[in-house]
Amino acid sequence: MSNTVIVGAQWGDEGKGKVIDIYAQKADIVVRYQGGNNAGHTVVIDKDSFVLHLIPSGILHKGKLCVIGNGVVVDPKALLEEINILESKGIKIGKRLLISRDAHVIFPYHRRLDELRESRKKKKIGTTKRGIGPCYADKVARLGIRFVDLLNDKVFKDKLNENLEEKNPIFSKIYNVEGYSFDELYKEYSGYAEKIKKYVCNTTVFLNDAVGKKKRVLFEGAQGTLLDVDHGTYPFVTSSNSTSGGASTGTGVGPNKIDKVIGVVKAYTTRVGEGPFPTEFSDDLMERIRTKGKEFGATTGRPRRCGWFDSIVVKHSVMVNGIDEIVVTKLDVLDDLDSLKICTAYKYDGRIYKDFPSDIEVLNNCEPLYEELSGWKKDTTGITKYSRLPKNAKNYLGRIEKLLGAKIVLISVGSERKQTFSNE
Repeated sequence: MSNTVIVGAQWGDEGKGKVIDIYAQKADIVVRYQGGNNAGHTVVIDKDSFVLHLIPSGILHKGKLCVIGNGVVVDPKALLEEINILESKGIKIGKRLLISRDAHVIFPYHRRLDELRESRKKKKIGTTKRGIGPCYADKVARLGIRFVDLLNDKVFKDKLNENLEEKNPIFSKIYNVEGYSFDELYKEYSGYAEKIKKYVCNTTVFLNDAVGKKKRVLFEGAQGTLLDVDHGTYPFVTSSNSTSGGASTGTGVGPNKIDKVIGVVKAYTTRVGEGPFPTEFSDDLMERIRTKGKEFGATTGRPRRCGWFDSIVVKHSVMVNGIDEIVVTKLDVLDDLDSLKICTAYKYDGRIYKDFPSDIEVLNNCEPLYEELSGWKKDTTGITKYSRLPKNAKNYLGRIEKLLGAKIVLISVGSERKQTFSNE
C-alpha cells in the first residue's frame, strides 16, 4: 500500500469509517487532517459498534500509530472522553496516539458562539454547535490557541486573556449573556493540558520522517467534498478543507508524497442538515431508505436526508480531489427497489448543467435529469464476490463507473468488515 488519502465524495456519511478501517490494515500510520468532533466515523467489528469523532479509525488495529494533524481543531474534553471510551472497550491507546503541537484547541466560548450565531440566523446552516467554525475563525483571525500554546503557561495566560477580552464583550453586549471567567477556564484547560501533553509533538517532522522511511501512511478526511469550505455548497459547508488538498495543509506532508486518492460514495446520496439537495427523495421513499439504511448522524443523531445517486456531485468530487479509485457503500440498501435513478444533469431556467454549479439559486431550484435503470430485487448482504452480484446491480455500478470516469475498486453490502469485496 502506498501513501493514500481517503475522502468522502458526497456530503459526508458515505461510510468512510469502515473503508478507512479496511485500508488501515495495510497502513503503518493513520492520520486525521481536518475537522473536529463535528464528524463521526462508525466502525462495526463483530457486532460491536465504535463511533470515533477525533481519533483516527486505525486505532482499532493493534500496532497502528494514529496522528491528529495540525489541520484538526480539538476539543480536549471530547478527546479525553473518546480515549476513555476506547480503553473501556479494551482498545489500548498507550503511545499509539500523537497530536500535532500546532492543532488548535476548542474552548467553551467557541461552542457558545456557535449556538448563539446559529440561533439568530434566519437561514440555518445546520451546524453541530460543537464550536468548530468559531475555532477555525479564531485560527484565521490569528487569535487561536494551539496545543503548543496551551503547554506554555505564560503564552497560554496571555492568549486566554486576549481571547476573553474580545469574546466577553460580544457575549454581554450583542447576545446579552454572561461571559467566561479567566480563572475557571485557565484551571480547566491546564488540567486538560496535563493529561494530554504526553501525546503532543511535532507531527509534521514525524510524518515526513516516516514517509522518508517508506512507512505506509493513510490520510483520513472527515465530512465530504460537498461540505468543503472552498469546493462545497457554500455557505452550507463545514469550516475546513475536507478535500484531498487538506491532507497536505493539515499535516505538513507535501502533495508530491501522496500516491493515491480514494473517494467513498454511497450507492445513493445523503446529507445532514440544511442546504441544497437536488436529488432528494419524496417523503415515502425517504422514510423507506432512511429506515433500511439507518440514516441517522453518527455525531448528532439527526435523520439524514436521502436521494438518488447524483453523478454531477461525484464528478465534481473526482475532479477537485484527483480521485483515482472509488469505493461504493450501502449497495444493499437499494436491494428492494423496482427501479433506480441516476442524476446525469441539472436543468434551470432553460439551461442544462452537466458540471456542478456553485450558484445556490441554481442548486436550490434546478430540476435533476435522470437515467432510470432496473432494480435487482435480490438480497446482496451475503454476497462476497463481485461475480455473484445480480446482473442489474452490476449494470448500476457499471453505469456509475462510466459516468464518473473512475474505477470502482470496492463494494460494501453491509456494516461489517466481511461485507466488503473487490470489483473483480
